[in-house]
Amino acid sequence: MALPFDPVAEAARQWREHGWEDAADGMTAVTSIMRAQAIVLARVEEVLRPLGLSFARYELLQLLSFTRSGSLPMARAGALLQVHPASVTNAATRLEAAGFVQRRPHPDDGRAVLVEITEQGRSVAAKATDELNAGVFRRPGLSADSVRTLVDVVRELRADAGDFA
Repeated sequence: MALPFDPVAEAARQWREHGWEDAADGMTAVTSIMRAQAIVLARVEEVLRPLGLSFARYELLQLLSFTRSGSLPMARAGALLQVHPASVTNAATRLEAAGFVQRRPHPDDGRAVLVEITEQGRSVAAKATDELNAGVFRRPGLSADSVRTLVDVVRELRADAGDFA
């Protein structure tokens, strides 16, 4: 249900009125990002839920599908996805139960575990990608110029957080 006013702008007004002028723009930016994340996540989940996937599981499947061998050490997958090792373990466990990946010992490192995409996993990743491209990625709710600007702005935030060198 759409409100007759922008609640984030109202929060910014309240921030200023309460004497937090120096933090109002930052609060507005963070609150806007959090709301945008909720909007995007809802759109993505609407596409992925019927396929039995979360975005985290989809990302792992897609990452594996991009590799030459279809497999990666679990730790490397977590690093590339920028998530905690427990998150990769959780995603892999659920994907394995669905038949989309399999885990096996690393042949060269007895401490490491490889996660490998199955043919069924490749199939569901391809279907999910087609549906995400059609339903979300091609029309993210912003103009092409705004998408490029958003990517540049968020990249600055990610760089400041140390996401990459």
